[in-house]
Amino acid sequence: MAEVRVEALTKTYGAAKALDDVTLAFPDGGFFGLLGPSGSGKTTLLRAIAGFVTPDRGRVLIGGQPVENVAVEDREIGMVFQSYALFPNMTVAENVAFGLEVRRVPQPDRARRVAEALDLVQLGALAARKPHQLSGGQRQRVAMARAIVTRPRVLLLDEPLSALDKALRVEMQVELKRIQREVGITTIFVTHDQEEALVLSDHIGILKDGRLIRHGPPRQVYNDPQDAFTARFLGEANLLSGTPEGQGLRLADGTLIPGLTRPILALRPEHLTLSATTPETPLRLRARLRQKIFAGAMGTCLLDWQGQTIKATGRDADFAALDEGQEVWIGWAPDRMIALAGD
Repeated sequence: MAEVRVEALTKTYGAAKALDDVTLAFPDGGFFGLLGPSGSGKTTLLRAIAGFVTPDRGRVLIGGQPVENVAVEDREIGMVFQSYALFPNMTVAENVAFGLEVRRVPQPDRARRVAEALDLVQLGALAARKPHQLSGGQRQRVAMARAIVTRPRVLLLDEPLSALDKALRVEMQVELKRIQREVGITTIFVTHDQEEALVLSDHIGILKDGRLIRHGPPRQVYNDPQDAFTARFLGEANLLSGTPEGQGLRLADGTLIPGLTRPILALRPEHLTLSATTPETPLRLRARLRQKIFAGAMGTCLLDWQGQTIKATGRDADFAALDEGQEVWIGWAPDRMIALAGD
């Protein structure tokens, strides 16, 4: 396997920069998620690594070796596309074997490796079927088997789960992680789904307007986003603006939050508590409960505070004693505060 590294990668289309001086290392054997809104540059970065896009500046290294002058077919990369791109006239086994045939792998070895790849994705019994006879999840597994059967050094996944319904996406997230761990291949995964990135990735990178905004382990980036864009994009966050004052932040209602020197306080909805009586924590705000949303065991409350909406989530039972229209206290623990710079 191999570490992948991009250095000062820049790609411009007309006046727009699809990639803007991106430098990033993808650890050997890791599962790295690239996350960002449409047009952020994540797919362009993936295609530059594969060799389908030629950067205007910068370079790509695989295993420490520059690959700018290495043809796509010689980069030892497997790729799974959003559409799966299976050949409809071929069986499952023939689809998986295609890359080996192109590489002139002898037939006995080819048959063995195809069987191993199909067993890995748990489709050995469906080798003789055609793609139209498979479910969406099964077609996705065939695409995975075809990508890994050639034993690439790097696996690139371009939103391969986006065509699946929610239940199947969750199932396939588990399968993708299992397959990647069994093979141990360096994997780079593009998605716009925040939850998917958190579930699958060992590391994540967040892009905006072609620039790398933040990267690191998912838990670290979620708990310490550092800027408002990352806090909003990765999970949900209530962003309360204020004015730095001494060693604290003065909010719009006059509340002084000690220990914050940046202009934005971010609070995750799941970190908030609501109560009708004054909470013990000194970190609290007064707001009006506008709406309660029931979602089974979990619930959501929307609150009005100084002209903006604050969202709190938790067990529905915790909100049972509160009524819509009621004035309530919002409280949180000191270690749940996130201080942010602006966008």
